[in-house]
Amino acid sequence: MENWLANKSIVIIGGTTGLGFSAAKAFVRNGANVVVVGRNPENCLVAELHLGNTARAKQGDATHPQTALDAIQLCIREFGSFDGLYHVAGGSGEKFGDGPLHELSLEGWNKTLDLNLTSLMLSNQAAIRTFMGMNKGGSILNMSSVLAHAPAAQHFANHAYATAKSAVIGFSKSIAASYASKNIRVNVLTPGIIEGLENSTEASDKFIKSKQPLDGGRYGLPNDLDGISVYFMSDYARFTTGQIFTVDGGWEITDGQY
Repeated sequence: MENWLANKSIVIIGGTTGLGFSAAKAFVRNGANVVVVGRNPENCLVAELHLGNTARAKQGDATHPQTALDAIQLCIREFGSFDGLYHVAGGSGEKFGDGPLHELSLEGWNKTLDLNLTSLMLSNQAAIRTFMGMNKGGSILNMSSVLAHAPAAQHFANHAYATAKSAVIGFSKSIAASYASKNIRVNVLTPGIIEGLENSTEASDKFIKSKQPLDGGRYGLPNDLDGISVYFMSDYARFTTGQIFTVDGGWEITDGQY
């Protein structure tokens, strides 16, 4: 395969498991240097082992202000450049009290927004400041969710999560507009429901099968997003910014059977 990302050095926030780790492997296969950031030290070790000598792993909490900046500085120190940021970190706030609005706790709201939105603002801010400081362009890719714009009330009524993922789109378009003249590109991926869902039930599994009917009807897999994430980090996307790209197995255009 052609090295789409030769000479690119990329930081992935949330890059030691799931979607982020799958992307990291694809980036390395395509010639990139990567720094992956994860909360769990063991996952960091495993990631570094798997990814080889053009990758570094750093332990850190994405909601802490210094985490992304430290990772970007590590990237520059180790690989001499910083060309792209992929922000994947986030997740369900159910255990904190996210849920339908009539049951949603204030802690659930705050923690879910912190996990999915504040962390992303911090990493994007660190990337923008670095690109501007180096007087160069670059690519930012942010992670939203199909639930931001195509809800499914019966099985996926986590309203703080939907709010955060919707806000990722507004935030990304807004900063894409502000920094396009500096050749900084900002785009968004909205995946469907990915395997490994917490609290899945037989009913929700059945619903997913009918709502995401492509490829036999199934949950999304982390590597379903690899191709498009490589594209957005590459020079093939040099004239593309402020775009939302959905990889959802047909979720958005399918009824789904309850």
